Amino acid sequence: MADRRARPLIAITGPSRRALALRLLVHLAILLAGGRGVQLSPRKPEPSQPYQGVVITGGHDIDPVLYAEESAQVSPRYDQERDRFESAVIDDALARRLPLLGICRGAQLLNVRRGGSLYQELKALRKHTSNRRSLLPLKTLLVESGTRLQALLGTDRCRINSLHNQGISRLGENLRIAGRDLDNIVQAVEDPGAPFLLGVQWHPELLLPSAGHRRLFRALVAAARAESGA
Repeated sequence: MADRRARPLIAITGPSRRALALRLLVHLAILLAGGRGVQLSPRKPEPSQPYQGVVITGGHDIDPVLYAEESAQVSPRYDQERDRFESAVIDDALARRLPLLGICRGAQLLNVRRGGSLYQELKALRKHTSNRRSLLPLKTLLVESGTRLQALLGTDRCRINSLHNQGISRLGENLRIAGRDLDNIVQAVEDPGAPFLLGVQWHPELLLPSAGHRRLFRALVAAARAESGA
């Protein structure tokens, strides 16, 4: 393994409670990619040392007040404390041009912080794919040609999992669509002008046996290493 001093520190954000298994898998993915992870949450917002990259993990729906809409959910499950915390982390990372990977909810919040909006539910948009959520890679990702995502995955078509209820609607500033599913729903966004800025709707931490999905974390760590000058 690489020397500890050469391993960039990656902030892994999440809720104050729950979702620990997925965050630990992200931690493992960062470790395998040559980095070090530090878990941050609203109750532990400050790391003991500066970090060089960020992963915003998945979780509950984002409060639509953040993109100037009223809730259309019958029984909404929002975590406003987490929304505020992760919004601040994303804004800081964008201002400092830190490498950032947004996973599921993280991709959605990244889009919102760039001025975009979300579909509050996707059922009405699905014609060719199931609404069933699955940890297994049962849905098809169509990767846009010429994107960083295509270069990392090494393919223009692959299978992904799906745990999300919301999705990207209006695209945020300077973001481009990097992947869609068979219903033309946005599954990945990226900023080609940033050192590394990628948001994916699926959970690559659950697909670590796939070399392509491991490369997402490897690219984040490599960009963070360049940021740190290690």
